Amino acid sequence: MRYDLPNEIRVDEDGPVRIVRLNRPEQLNATNPALHAGLARVWPQISADEGARVAVVTGEGRAFSAGGDFELLDRMAKDRAVRREELDTGRELVLNMVRCRVPVVAAVNGPAVGLGCSVVALSDVVYMAESAFLADPHVTVGLVAADGGPVTWPLQTSLLLAKEFAFTGDRIPAERAAQIGLANHVCPDDEVLDAALTAARKIAALPRQAVEATKRVLNLHLERAVLATIDFAMSAESESFDTEDLRANVARFLTRS
Repeated sequence: MRYDLPNEIRVDEDGPVRIVRLNRPEQLNATNPALHAGLARVWPQISADEGARVAVVTGEGRAFSAGGDFELLDRMAKDRAVRREELDTGRELVLNMVRCRVPVVAAVNGPAVGLGCSVVALSDVVYMAESAFLADPHVTVGLVAADGGPVTWPLQTSLLLAKEFAFTGDRIPAERAAQIGLANHVCPDDEVLDAALTAARKIAALPRQAVEATKRVLNLHLERAVLATIDFAMSAESESFDTEDLRANVARFLTRS
């Protein structure tokens, strides 16, 4: 199947496995509009790919994703049309991942921050490199954490831990993530993709209808949580862009860079 995606998202075929690569390695796969839109669009295309049985998502280069692009945050603070488009894309990304027909295995090859952390939180099975970590710094920047972690973490770990990491944006090292239920396995850095692919091939060899319907049964819990929270969350995040805290933090970062 031919995928209609920007260069920032690449899909490779490995038999019945589709490898989704975040492809801005020089920028540590930080989110720009093309990568954001591509990540939202890839999941329905995988669902429509009759040959796809499992997807593996990973980052090119040293990072899974370093999170938000501050130049994009600056544009979102200044231009409501850009803000609306990006937040709509964020909502679409969350729902498309939750509703993806096939299991999604994350191979977290490096830091997974912001959107990267959200993609990991929305995956079905998570392999992390020993040096990798998760972090959702929305609140520390001045944004409401509207997707990914705060939406899904309460189903994956304790509500108290979800609150702590959402409020503080603290890094969650790979071993800690596995201990508290935010990752399944921790691997040596150079083995994480191979381990994820091995798991994906194992799942792909199982009875198709049983796998896909079982994923749907499990993700109905997740979808209910998403639908109960995401509209308020996105509206609140939109308001964040009008606050002095957010604007000052973005300006400070852009000045330093």
